[in-house]
Amino acid sequence: MDFGNMNDISQAGAIPQPPPQAKKGTGWKILWAIITGFSVMTNVVLFFVVVGAVILLASSGGRERKYSEEVIETGPRLTRIAVVSLDGIIDHEQAQNFYWQMKTARDDKTVKGLIIRVNSPGGTLSGSDGIHNEITKYRAETGKPVIAFMQGVAASGGYYTSVACDKIIAEPTTITGSIGVIMGYLVLQQLLEEKLGIQPVVVKAGAKKDWPSSFQKPTDEQLQYLHDRLIDPAYNRFVGIVADGRKELTAADVSRLADGSIYWADEALKEKLIDKIGYIKDAIKEVKSKANIEKAQVIEYRKTFSLSDILSAKTGAKMQFDRKALYELTCPQVLYLWTGPQ
Repeated sequence: MDFGNMNDISQAGAIPQPPPQAKKGTGWKILWAIITGFSVMTNVVLFFVVVGAVILLASSGGRERKYSEEVIETGPRLTRIAVVSLDGIIDHEQAQNFYWQMKTARDDKTVKGLIIRVNSPGGTLSGSDGIHNEITKYRAETGKPVIAFMQGVAASGGYYTSVACDKIIAEPTTITGSIGVIMGYLVLQQLLEEKLGIQPVVVKAGAKKDWPSSFQKPTDEQLQYLHDRLIDPAYNRFVGIVADGRKELTAADVSRLADGSIYWADEALKEKLIDKIGYIKDAIKEVKSKANIEKAQVIEYRKTFSLSDILSAKTGAKMQFDRKALYELTCPQVLYLWTGPQ
């Protein structure tokens, strides 16, 4: 081996290297970067669109609510009967939903009569009275028949609203009645003072300003005061509403029945609290008879599902305990409500 030649090669500058080649896949990387950038921009735009939609929905929360129509019996489109639902405990929201259903029916000139489908144990005084007033107004302004159709439970405030209708039909297994008033609240004095060592302090002007109070056990005088100022007026109004709505009953009859008792449909029929035992077909037949029509399309209103419902459901799922929640927890409520099993 000639080491001299090796030295010559070394001095000449090592073994020649091939020229550098362009990296493979550069074009795909550029295309992928463009696609990724476009995707990010699209998502940003979509985010702002959703935010705008949420703001729009929030700002229009007090505007008219839309209800879809579900056909439950076919018939001529220009002659219709609408079913308005009252389902669950009656509160402000329930009363508002009922109002919008009634408004939808009032604005539809093809509606010839209503069925008020009631499945409610009652609820607040104002909510029950507001719904009763809506039905009474509709009958007076339109002259169209309104039939109450009871399902499941139609007690206390549920019955209060039903007597505003022309007739009341109840399914055989309906529980109704419970004509009366109830109020309840929590007395936290022992829990706060003896268990938690908390001493409530109340500063007031006027001896009765804090009656009733969750921070002390009520006296006989306080209970009588609440009965005279809250329970009796609400009870007397309930009795008067039933007496006005049920012409078949005398004032003495209503007073006898208004002890908070509940009645199955057959008992309610005997006591003239309702007019007939039947099903939805019988209620439809009754409306047709009173409206002097032979055929009609029967529809039921359904609240349109929207993004605001999703948002309210998510925000409502969080339990918040603030001053308002504390007030609602400790403040007594006077109710037209049956508190039995549902």
